[in-house]
Amino acid sequence: MSESEHQDLCSRLVLDIHTHTIASGHAYGTIREMAAAAAEKKLQLLGISEHGPGIPNTCGPFYFVNLKVVPRYLYGVEICHGCEINVLDGGRLSLEQKYIDKLDYAIIGIHTLCYQDAGRQKNTDALIACMQNEKVHFVSHPDDDHTPLDYERLVKAAKESQVALEVNNSSLLKPDQRLNCVENYQVMLALCDQMRCPVIISSDAHDPSYVGRFAEACRLIEETGFDESLILNTSVERFREFIHLPAEPDD
Repeated sequence: MSESEHQDLCSRLVLDIHTHTIASGHAYGTIREMAAAAAEKKLQLLGISEHGPGIPNTCGPFYFVNLKVVPRYLYGVEICHGCEINVLDGGRLSLEQKYIDKLDYAIIGIHTLCYQDAGRQKNTDALIACMQNEKVHFVSHPDDDHTPLDYERLVKAAKESQVALEVNNSSLLKPDQRLNCVENYQVMLALCDQMRCPVIISSDAHDPSYVGRFAEACRLIEETGFDESLILNTSVERFREFIHLPAEPDD
């Protein structure tokens, strides 16, 4: 793999939908600072997906009620609003449906701050149960053996539920914290390729300087020989269609 080939994949990624602002309590940019960073990276669409209840000091649920006041375009970048909702023990979501209904999309993820490892099968059961919500379109960082997963079951369920699994660039920057992260992504990507299940590459940026940072994820994907046609980041139109967002969002 040449460096030019590696840069070529990154240059074709036009959206980043898993990012956090100061509203999440442990991130360090405003919506406008994140959007300005996205514009500098020549992204066409930025998703702001604050942490849901269960993460210390994150925004309250009422935050998601008034998202309509945020301009749909900032610095020429389209803004979409999601939430990274916590998967709770037993397969429950940490955000009530009346707030989920205000989102453009929902991401679900296991965070050990509010989830106790229940073993590979029950962890997978919990994620699959949460996938059934119609606003859930993505699973964040399914890569950490501190809460192990059955990837064959997970990918099959994601394909059936039309949910994309994430390749999280931030996870790949901290392999000392994410147990067996690289190996788990290799297994997951092989199964996604085999079952034709789409994936989303995300920065998981908690600071403007990390918006659109995909290099480690791109490198891993290229090394595995993964079919790049299954990556949702290469087309805003395809992303909108995937989350059932109208082609021309309201201002």
